[in-house]
Amino acid sequence: MSARKLTCAFTTLTVVLLCQSVRSQLQVGFYRNLCNLAETIVKEEVRKGISRDEVVAAGLVRLHFHDCFVRGCDASVLIDSTPGNSAEQDSLANDPRLRGFEVIDRAKARLEAICKGVVSCADIVAFAARGIMIAGGFGYEVPAGRRDGRTSLVNETFTNLPPPTLNVDQLTQAFAKKGFTQEEMVALTGAHIIGRSHYTSFTERLYNFNGTTSQDPSLDSTYVTQLKQRCPQGSKNPNLVVPMNTDCPSFRDADYYKNVLANCGLFTSDQTLKTNAATAIQVNQNARNPNLWRSEFAAAMLKMSQLDVLTGDAGEIRSNCRVINR
Repeated sequence: MSARKLTCAFTTLTVVLLCQSVRSQLQVGFYRNLCNLAETIVKEEVRKGISRDEVVAAGLVRLHFHDCFVRGCDASVLIDSTPGNSAEQDSLANDPRLRGFEVIDRAKARLEAICKGVVSCADIVAFAARGIMIAGGFGYEVPAGRRDGRTSLVNETFTNLPPPTLNVDQLTQAFAKKGFTQEEMVALTGAHIIGRSHYTSFTERLYNFNGTTSQDPSLDSTYVTQLKQRCPQGSKNPNLVVPMNTDCPSFRDADYYKNVLANCGLFTSDQTLKTNAATAIQVNQNARNPNLWRSEFAAAMLKMSQLDVLTGDAGEIRSNCRVINR
């Protein structure tokens, strides 16, 4: 049996073991006796958010990722800047790209009304990231018991969040620093099947690639034409966005990987997966077997949700997710 088949066969076991390894810190059903409507209320607010704007599903996954990769999953990404501190939200990696804050705010307000000071913002973010299920995806249980951090610094985003311009070796190193394998990195990148991107994240691939050519030769020429029509050179519109996938994407399939194989990966960090022998094999396998990718994605999301969490007496339970308790 190949290593990849073994990975697929034992994905469920891996998820169970991961849950067991953190059971002393995080637990599935943590709020069952503390605030039994916690996960239900978050799910309801996520559904409402997606009904207003379906892109919110992708936004909540990204919000969770950007939270966990900086200081761990402590909801530091939600903290607003103050006159004396520039928080993570001020980073070019987060503003104006992140979305879904209003979903977290609404869920937190409802939970504070019935279970004051019980449900952490970090847990709400982890629960809300499962909005991919509502977008047509799949389910996975999230162990809870995280507490909220008290610090959010814009400078920490620069060294912790991998930009969309990285090549495959740089991506592998960036994820390895957080404890992820290359296979887990490729699986998580598949989240780019939904959502949309700001023009500034890929404009150099269209008009200013390098000193030899103006556009990235690895991009499909028809796709380049479409992107240029949507994003004219020199545009100053900060709200100019394009879909990550132009073919009615859904988490029911793995079209992201098919796009990479067709040279239609929007970011450099997408298309680069085709340039490495190991990642190219995984891209091909995920493109052919969406069920394999979904199981690997769920396991990687679960692992990410437990990254450097605060538990016990560490941190706090914020009353307002955007403000540190006083």
